[in-house]
Amino acid sequence: MISVVDFKREVYSWGDKIRVKPKEIHVRVMKKKWASCSSKGRLTFSYELLNKPKKFRAFVIVHELLHLRYPTHNKMFKILLKTYLSKNGYKVEKI
Repeated sequence: MISVVDFKREVYSWGDKIRVKPKEIHVRVMKKKWASCSSKGRLTFSYELLNKPKKFRAFVIVHELLHLRYPTHNKMFKILLKTYLSKNGYKVEKI
């Protein structure tokens, strides 16, 4: 399990790579999803994510950070998601 502090470091590190900065990062109990992004720039992640492998966390983190730039899952969003993960050593097959 990764600590909340280390998880937030991961989020900020990915944010630097993507060149986006969330206004707030929260980690809390979420029953139906892994994370969410508000229109005001707040990212909220599930505590359960702290128990997941680094590859899975990276996918969720990059996904939410990209929502700061692209609110919908449009074509550009999907291309950038795959590109950022692939560029950083994470194999992405389908999105």
